[in-house]
Amino acid sequence: MAGIAIVVGCDTSGPDNSRDHVEKMTAEALGPFILVLFGCRSAVLMRAQIGMLGISLAFGLAIFAAAYGLGAISGAHLNPAVSLGIVAAGRMSVAEFLGYAVAQTIGAILGVGVVYLIASGKADYVLATKGLGKNGYGAGYLGEYSLSAALVFEAVMTFIFVTVILGATGSGAAPGFAGLAIGLTLAAIHLVGINVTGVSVNPARSIGSAVFVGGTALAQLWVFIVAPLAGGLVAGRVYKAGVTRAA
Repeated sequence: MAGIAIVVGCDTSGPDNSRDHVEKMTAEALGPFILVLFGCRSAVLMRAQIGMLGISLAFGLAIFAAAYGLGAISGAHLNPAVSLGIVAAGRMSVAEFLGYAVAQTIGAILGVGVVYLIASGKADYVLATKGLGKNGYGAGYLGEYSLSAALVFEAVMTFIFVTVILGATGSGAAPGFAGLAIGLTLAAIHLVGINVTGVSVNPARSIGSAVFVGGTALAQLWVFIVAPLAGGLVAGRVYKAGVTRAA
């Protein structure tokens, strides 16, 4: 459990040797792979059995497990919006952020690919109608919320999510509990938001689904890149300014 104390709080200021870099990129790809495999798979294959509560818990438990399992290697960001918030908070360089974001996106795409391979093994599965845990808004998508509602929800919820992460992993935080706080926060966000956008708060996760589903999911993808990144950036800047940071 000691490793979780450094989740998204690891020292990224010094130069990595090549092995450390490979390990970090591998961990940052594996984390979103785990998140998507459990979270999106629950939405695609088990919605009727477990409902929105079960899906919310699947996402929260997945990030809880990934944080404790991978936190000591890379910080377990698992999300470009989180990594950008950490850059804005002064804990990470822009160059390393770019590497993390690429690895996270690759991991999410691979995770959705595995979900598709499993889902397509069911006779009545149709990609166009069942999707792959895609995010969206507007007519025909879950609660049919507007574009403005989707933008506000994703930006605000990502701000809250990244604020929790920075606080739970910063100085003065109770050691060993960051993964629990992060997992519960993500589950809570899903509980209140699945019907709005399907909940992204993670551009990599949205890109993974949209690449396979195409169509409207790709056309609306910009919302689930721009809004979470904006929310993460603001959370990082507010934290760095000391507003949400322990003295």
